[in-house]
Amino acid sequence: MRITRNTIVAGGAVVALTVTLTACSGDGESPEDGAEAGAIDMASQIGYMEDFAAGDTFVATEPVEFGLLYRDHPNYPFKEDWSIVQHLEQDNNVTFDYENVPLEDMQQKRSVLIGSGEAPDIMPATYPGDEVQFIGGGAILPISDYVQYMPNFQQKVSDWGLTEEIEAQRQADGKYYMIPGLHEVAKHQYSVAIRQDLWDAAGLEHPTTWDEFAEQLAVIAEENPDLDHAMTDRWSINGPIEATMMAAAPNFGTNAGWNYGQGLQWDADAGAYEYAGASDEYRSLVQYFADLVADGLLDPEALTQDDDQAKEKFASGQAAAIGSNDQVLLEYRDAFAETGDSDAEIKQIVVPGGPAGDLIPGGTRRESGLMFSAQAAEQDDFLAMLQFVDWLYYSDEGLEFAKWGVEGETFERQGDERVLVDEVGWGELNPDAPKLLNADFGYYNGVWSIAHGSTEDLDKSMMSDEVIEFMDGMNAVKSELPIPPAVQYDEMQQEQAGLQQTTLQDIVMQNTAQFMLGDRPMSEWDAYVAELVGAGMTDYVDRANAAAGVGD
Repeated sequence: MRITRNTIVAGGAVVALTVTLTACSGDGESPEDGAEAGAIDMASQIGYMEDFAAGDTFVATEPVEFGLLYRDHPNYPFKEDWSIVQHLEQDNNVTFDYENVPLEDMQQKRSVLIGSGEAPDIMPATYPGDEVQFIGGGAILPISDYVQYMPNFQQKVSDWGLTEEIEAQRQADGKYYMIPGLHEVAKHQYSVAIRQDLWDAAGLEHPTTWDEFAEQLAVIAEENPDLDHAMTDRWSINGPIEATMMAAAPNFGTNAGWNYGQGLQWDADAGAYEYAGASDEYRSLVQYFADLVADGLLDPEALTQDDDQAKEKFASGQAAAIGSNDQVLLEYRDAFAETGDSDAEIKQIVVPGGPAGDLIPGGTRRESGLMFSAQAAEQDDFLAMLQFVDWLYYSDEGLEFAKWGVEGETFERQGDERVLVDEVGWGELNPDAPKLLNADFGYYNGVWSIAHGSTEDLDKSMMSDEVIEFMDGMNAVKSELPIPPAVQYDEMQQEQAGLQQTTLQDIVMQNTAQFMLGDRPMSEWDAYVAELVGAGMTDYVDRANAAAGVGD
């Protein structure tokens, strides 16, 4: 059995936020009449815990089963006998009705399920902005109506000063429809990994700007003629080099890649939104990577190849730089070890600055999170589901369990530190262990561990010294952009915006790749922008500005 304990918070106090089982209205109206948003008909509810409070372990009072949209990752394919699955059933009385979807099909399949009214109760791996296109149809839950039943979530938002980030998600109806993973401190992950040994041999320091990085790639290519390209890249399933574009974009003054979101870019000088994919800043970003391709520095296959191809090229010495995060950095080292290249030294650099400065987006302490089917609120285990989600994703105990597993089974404590048991490895922790924490046990899994930590302690608990150094380096030079005004659509606007957003983003991603590859010359940028206008871009931006209460 898992050892349970109350959550200890700052100052050593245990905060008990007792769940209110019916919503209270300001005018004294009874929630039983159905007029109160967030009211739950308690007569039908089963499995929930009475007086559930922050720090309590959730154990359903009778077996419950929740629908789960499971993102099946190729690095740790789903196994029904995983430890996390077994413990959630044995210790928490929770099982799942899985809708298993391969990673590469996730976005499309999720849209189909939501559109058909067949979405599972719980939908992890949802990024801020993903939910907007689904709001108008009424198929997803306005979770803000129900966070009163989630004391751990409320506590962390309050204690960590995250109210502004959460409030920014509200729509025109005053509600928000997804809850993100939360971080106590900013957790930076994505950048570029370089062959440090080649940089050292060339006498190069780490670049401070993207222009300097391009100059260094040219030096690396000249001094290492055996390289096919100075840089290759990965994460191009839904668009070209999405992680690197995401990391670079704020420094060019725009949004791109995984952070493209609704495609809205805040112009602080104008006090209004503009469309990112048509902006001068986005053009500058695309031009930068197009130049790298044209100069033979960036592998053109990087814009479409799968991750295994990218990793193989890097590990076999065909490239000297590649997109990275703290996890795949270790994969790269393992791959080099398999090739017998003992001289290769890999280092993840701080994201360079750009024409707009040294910047990161506002709201960086939000992580990918959760959406819920609207139908979940009609089920007799709905309150139990809210309590379970609150415990697993937002309590200190649930967060530790989802990341580290079970004490005595996957990890032990050595004083204040957690240590994986000898037969279990993850990343640089016990790298020669016969079993992996995620692939063999199901822990450290982005479905059940959306933030991989949340508390500063848990965030850093599996980080190597070099990753902590990277985070500290990012925090030392990067400034966080302010969070722009929330775009609060009404129901009709949401539906219109969702349809246009999909069309516009498809045009942007297709042309971004074509411009970078040189298949479409940058001289046709104005024609491309005209295509966006023809697809409704002007109406889309005007609607967003009106919904945000900004602009003319």
